[in-house]
Order: sequence, then C-alpha cells, then structure tokens
Amino acid sequence: MKSKNCLIFNIVFFLLIFCKSFISANTRFIDISTPEINIVTEKLKLGGQNSLGQSISINNYYVSINNKPIIPAMGEFHYSRYSEEYWDESIKKMKAGGINIIATYVFWIIHEETEGTFNWEKDNNIRKFIEICKNNKVYVIVRIGPFCHGEIRNGGLPDWLLSKPLVIRSNDPQYLFYVERLYNEIGKQLAGLYFKDGGPIIGIQLENEYQHSAAPWGLTYPGQPHDWTSAERDKAVIQAGVGVSDTANPYASLGNDHMKVLKSLAIKAGIDVPLYTATGWGNAAVIEYETLPVTGAYTYPTWAPVRLSNFYLYTDLHKNPDYKPVRYVPEDYPNFAAEIGGGIMITYSRRPTVPAESLDALINRFLGSGSNGIGYYMFHGGSTPSGKKGFFSDEAYAYPKISYDFQAPISEYGQIQPSFNRIKLLHFFLSSFSDRLAPMSTVLPDDNKSLSPDNIDVLRYAVRKYGNSGFVFMLNFQDHLETKDIDNIQFQIKTANNTLTIPESSKIFLKKNENLIIPFNLDLGGINLNYSTAQPITKFINNKNTYFVFFTINNNSEFSIAKTKNGSVKAQNAAINQNSERWLINFSDNKPHQIIINKPNGNNIYILVVDKELALKAWNYEINGNNYIVFSDAVALQNNNNIELLSHNTDFSISFYPIL
Repeated sequence: MKSKNCLIFNIVFFLLIFCKSFISANTRFIDISTPEINIVTEKLKLGGQNSLGQSISINNYYVSINNKPIIPAMGEFHYSRYSEEYWDESIKKMKAGGINIIATYVFWIIHEETEGTFNWEKDNNIRKFIEICKNNKVYVIVRIGPFCHGEIRNGGLPDWLLSKPLVIRSNDPQYLFYVERLYNEIGKQLAGLYFKDGGPIIGIQLENEYQHSAAPWGLTYPGQPHDWTSAERDKAVIQAGVGVSDTANPYASLGNDHMKVLKSLAIKAGIDVPLYTATGWGNAAVIEYETLPVTGAYTYPTWAPVRLSNFYLYTDLHKNPDYKPVRYVPEDYPNFAAEIGGGIMITYSRRPTVPAESLDALINRFLGSGSNGIGYYMFHGGSTPSGKKGFFSDEAYAYPKISYDFQAPISEYGQIQPSFNRIKLLHFFLSSFSDRLAPMSTVLPDDNKSLSPDNIDVLRYAVRKYGNSGFVFMLNFQDHLETKDIDNIQFQIKTANNTLTIPESSKIFLKKNENLIIPFNLDLGGINLNYSTAQPITKFINNKNTYFVFFTINNNSEFSIAKTKNGSVKAQNAAINQNSERWLINFSDNKPHQIIINKPNGNNIYILVVDKELALKAWNYEINGNNYIVFSDAVALQNNNNIELLSHNTDFSISFYPIL
C-alpha cells in the first residue's frame, strides 16, 4: 500500500511539474510597473506657430500638433517621377491609405540640368504639387538636398558641377555659391506654402546621409572604380547605401558645421519651417538640437550581403537606434523612422522580391520598439525621367534607366499593391490612438536580449505602456526565413495595481507572417476595456455615440469589459460570461459582430469586430462632420463630401458602418 501511494504521489508530482512547465512555456509574463519616461521640452530648438493659431511642438519623445501628441505616417512620393496630371489622384490614394505627410525630393540635376537654367515646368512643377497636397489636407516635408541620392544620377548633383574647381559637399565658397543659388530658386517656388503661412510644408530635410554615404558620379566607363560624390576628406569613411558606420570621422565637426551653413542658407532663402530634419543613422552629420535626426530600415538591401536582419526583433529605439553608432544622444530626440524600405529597387545583379507581409510586420516592430514617427521610402513608385543629355537614373549603380517602381505600396503606374492594404490598418490605428500611444514607453520581456533573428520558436513581443494601460505588440515574421504558426499564447501583465491575464478564457493564435497589436486597460469613453485579443483599427464619434472597429486574425476573439453601474452589454452570436467585475465576450467565427455597451446617459458605445480579410477592404470616410468606415473591394477616395470608387472590375461590393 505504501508503495502504491508513493507511485500515485510521484505521478501527481510529475503532472504538476509538467503542467507548470507547459503553462510557463506558453504564458508570457512581463512587468510594466516601471517608471514613466522623462519628457524634456527645453532642449530642441524646433517647432512653430502659424497665422491660423495652429502649432507644432516637439519634445524628446514625440511631436504634437496643436498640443496633441501625434505619430505621423509619412510616405515618399517624387513629383518629378510621375505625370502631373495624375498627382491629385495619387495624393488622394496616399491619404486614403492613412498617409498624413508626403516627403519629396528636389533633384538638383533634374531642375538645373544646364548650368544657370532652371526648369520648374510640367512634371517639375513642385509648387503645383504642394498646392495639391494643401487642397487634400496633407502635410509636406521637402528634401532640398543639394545631395539627395534617391537612385538619381550623381545623387542629384548636376554633371556640370564635376567640371568646376571646387570641393562638393563642403564649405568650399564656390560650391556654396551654387548651393545658395539652388536654395534661392527653391525658396521662390515654395513661397507662401510654409506652415507659418497656413501652408502644408512643415519640414525640410537638409542634405542626405551626409558624411555617411555617397553615390558614384555618372561620368564613368565600364570597369572604372567609382568616383564618389563626397568631399575628398570624407572618402575614407563614406559607404555605399544605408548601413552601420563604426569608423570615426576625424572631420565630423566640419561636417556638422556644413549642415549649419546649409540651414542658414535655407533660412536666408525664405525656407523657414518648424521642423528641420537630417539623416541620423550611421554616424551621419546633424545639427545638435536644431535638426531632428531620422532613422530607417531596409530589410532587403541590394547594396549589402543577403542576411537575416535584426529589424524584426523588438528593442528600445529611444535608447538604441538602428544603424548605431550615431552622432547624437538618442534620448534627447524622438525616434522617427522616416525611411523604412517600402520595398526595394532591383539592380542588374540583385533582384529581391519583397513580401507584402514584411512591411506591416516591420511597422509593428517600430511602433512596439518606441518609434513615434514612421515613414516609407518609397510609398509611391514612379518613372525616372530622361534629360536632354541622357538618363537621370543612377546607371553607374546598375539601376534601371526608367522604372522606379520600388515594389512600393503604390506602384510605378499607380496600382494599389497588397502591402498598401495591410499597412493602412496601422495608419488608421495611429490616426485614432497615437495621442495615447505616443507618450507610452517601451517595456521588453526578460528574454528579449537572448533572441536572435534565426530563432522562430519564441514569440517576439513588446509592450508600450503609460500607467496601467498600454498595447501589446507581437509579430511572427523574419526576412529571408520562413516562420511557423505560434499557438497557445497568453500574457500575464503586472501593473502597479494588479496582474492582468490576457486572454482569460482562451488563447491567442498567431499565424506565420502575421503580426498583432492588442490593447489593455483602454478607455472606451468612460468604460474600461480590460483587454481584447482583436486589434483596434479606428475610433470616431457620431451623434454622441462612440464607435470602435477591431479586426481579428483568426476566428476567435475575446473582449473583457469592466462592469459599470446601471450599464449593460449586448452581443449577438457570442458567448457572454459575467461576474461582479467584468463582462467576458467570446466570438468563435469569422462573421462580423457588434458589441453594444449601453451607458446610463444614453450615449452608447458600439464595437464592430471583423476578420482581417474584411478589414483589408476598410476605408475611412467623412461626410458632413460624421465619420464612417467603408468596406469595399474598390479603392475608395474621399473627394470633398463625395466618395470615388476605383476598380478594374465592374462587379464590386460596398457597405458602410454605421449604416448611412
């Protein structure tokens, strides 16, 4: 009998240990009861107001417009690479995809191909382009060079500059003479369109990748070593393309001084904006506290060896920016990932295909890692024009002579690509929730430091939090490697008040190549959403009722809603469990579902939950001050109070939420 009892005890003990191991392997614990970030407003000499009483301000963590924190979604679109007759339609497409800032290059060689003769006509009419942006209520950041790159011949420097007895990209007086002439011409084109005038231009980028990289001069022949477009003093440290630069530049202070001179020339030309930006990665030159250093990421670069990148691993970018070391103190600036590869250009010898799923996973990683600004290079493809003397493309780098499709979310000819619909859901999320997300700090799990890009067995996740509320970011994608489904995901989040189990009665299933953002302790408007396993898309208020739209990446979703006195919850075709503290609502199919929270004051909360397939067809629409979500196979463009539907098919569906 004693032996039998001992055997039973051992079996029970083994089962307990086994179950504990199983739970710990699938339940992720993270402690967010950490101090809040220290917001500093005094250091950065950036920001401004305009004649309409609007303001742009910036602290060390985020940008605010009219004192409301925002996380901008910026997309690169080169006016000179697209026909002017389609600019308006393309800008409307970008705005429909959630882009609220358009960045564009001024390529010097295209505008002054012949020395002393500037061309601002037709597709070169930057003023018309920016006026169209203004009409569509989209902000603009103009990248004025003089060096740009952008896969343009000589990086945008005119051929005739090579014949001059001067040192380019330096404070050589003769070089600055030509730069000042260029800036003066740009200033004339942009006059009256700056933010201070009530216009859309909120930012200017000075130079590009200065003292980090260069382009080859286009005047070359087969087999000739590249002659780089950089100052002679910097040629020992500059490199081809975006990357890490560990080499200290003995002329770094001269580079910073050159950036100051460029800024002074821009202001002298009337180019006066709240935000001046500069390349921040790879030890590039910046103006301390006077330029916002922007970062980026290219996961399929053709200028570097093929390898697994670290860009799908969460980190704290506010402390550890990508492509470090950098020439600034990261904690003193917001992390603005302004140059995220929206695709990549092919070359003669390198032709990678960029999966659509790679882009929204990358944005998820940036947001989860603390980025408070995202930007795409490119968001809209185009065609590089030719000049009087040849092609303007960077043929020395073996890029195509004309095509600049870039595998971007909007293609060379304006087609909407699959990546567009995936990332627009994140842009809609930012439009509705960035005022909450921007002040939130990043908290990483204890095992995060041990993760490597080739580890696809461990869930990659991070939390952004402020106080007891926040968002959990998770992804299941890695460039150049096939991932696998991850099942039975559950979180235990320790806050200052309690420990929250998410989800309480089910588990999360994250398919391979997918990513997800789930909220916890989210204020729905007087009602607390303890958590959901569905991702929020948008929020709006119509006639005092508050509407939320969420999507789920599988057939199961769970919502935990805090109980309120005299309130009630309704949900069709759902399992509702309640106790004294919460309503627990579970959906188990992929049909659209609605949760109605009845508040005592009669101002109700409506939560629509759809599957991802339907969410990818969602578009924002506003009419007479009321907001709606349009679900359609077609591309839905806002045109004043009207909606325009673009489709290659005559048979497409359309529906509205809430019903018109």
